[in-house]
Amino acid sequence: MGQLDRIDGPFRLSERASDVELLAKYFRGLGDPIRLQVLTLLRAGERSVGELVEALAQPQPKVSNHLACLRWCGFVVGERRGKRVYYRLADDSLTQVIDLTSAMAAEHEAHAAAWKVAARPAAPAAPPPLVS
Repeated sequence: MGQLDRIDGPFRLSERASDVELLAKYFRGLGDPIRLQVLTLLRAGERSVGELVEALAQPQPKVSNHLACLRWCGFVVGERRGKRVYYRLADDSLTQVIDLTSAMAAEHEAHAAAWKVAARPAAPAAPPPLVS
């Protein structure tokens, strides 16, 4: 069966898009926690959409939308087999990008910690109603 290679939809760029705009689009493709989770799961091996939905505990339309973005970026390849579509990483260079970024984050852990927002303390309980 053939690979899925549609590149239309909301991921289009103007034909006049600069190299920087294209690169920014690629980085936006990696800029979502669910998409990074998908890539991590696919790093271990090929998975069907159903398997990804189950592993991510997300609705199928949401997972499919994220997969469409990852396909557009060329990060994953989908292949239909019967009624199912299976995804795998397009190549290993993406894992190098993720590993490098993870290493950078670890090196700058103290700086990254400043980005985290501390949980707000619970709001105090409302006072009991006044009884007249």
